[in-house]
Amino acid sequence: MGRANDHGTRVGGDSRNGRVNARAQGRCRRDGRGAAAAASLESRGIIKSRDWFSLYARVRGLPSNLKSGIYTFPRDAGWSEVVSTLKKGRGLEVRFTVTEGMMGFEVAERARSWLGVPRDSFMAAMRDTSLERELGIKPTPAGVDGYLYPTTYVVPMRMRARDLVKVMTHEFIARWQPEWDARVGELHMTRHQIVTLASIIEAEVRYRPDRPYVSAVYHNRLKRGMPLQADPTIIYAYGRRLHRVWERQLQIRSPYNTYLNPGLPPGPISQPSDSSLIAALYPAPIGYLYFVAQPDGKHIFSASYADHLAAIRRVRQRR
Repeated sequence: MGRANDHGTRVGGDSRNGRVNARAQGRCRRDGRGAAAAASLESRGIIKSRDWFSLYARVRGLPSNLKSGIYTFPRDAGWSEVVSTLKKGRGLEVRFTVTEGMMGFEVAERARSWLGVPRDSFMAAMRDTSLERELGIKPTPAGVDGYLYPTTYVVPMRMRARDLVKVMTHEFIARWQPEWDARVGELHMTRHQIVTLASIIEAEVRYRPDRPYVSAVYHNRLKRGMPLQADPTIIYAYGRRLHRVWERQLQIRSPYNTYLNPGLPPGPISQPSDSSLIAALYPAPIGYLYFVAQPDGKHIFSASYADHLAAIRRVRQRR
């Protein structure tokens, strides 16, 4: 104010890194994927003879229906180590980080660049109504955006978009504290409304101690029927990061525009941290109605519009 495609997508050969795809091209009448994997191992120099390795693998009990995935082996890996890895079915895993305040389209882009998950597939998975039902929320235009818990995950490369979204939403469910439900009732709000408010607080605040005060401003405005006038909701409505929100952009026709529409938007606009959720649940007991950000990220809070205008002038002078 103050203004995830399938596991095991084929990877091209690279004899240096020892990566092998258990879905390597080529079919075998008897051994299916097992023979295809042996061929892939041989072509990448992990083994010297696919026939002898296949025989060894059968003796060691390696099944022909291997689990799809991308596997990494040391250049000097022995046959027993290779067979053991393939048996476990543990393909290449990578760290995937969702940070607080990321918007859904940004998480989708990161899933594409980090994991090879098509962006469109991820966005479609976010709008999967079955996941919304699991979370107990009504269908919204953005689906489960806001419920992709921000943390670091260890996941298989090129996992399916729906599986990736499900992992993150289940993490949200696991991290939600039971005592928060009682507090939601005390506020006469729903969990979805709290997550939505927390997402706005997350996007608005850089200086962490200000969160309960920003929360108080929004709670007070909601009680009075005043528009929230939160710039981050305008950014979300545009679907891309804006360097600055200009006056003309405040007129965008969107249910997420909190300048034109009273109350909360239909759903969250970012992935809130636990501290923003707590701020939304426990606003500071104070009557502020306005705030303006200073260059250092801290805010000046005001209870009257006249004081708010004076605060804006002070901030402009400092800039």
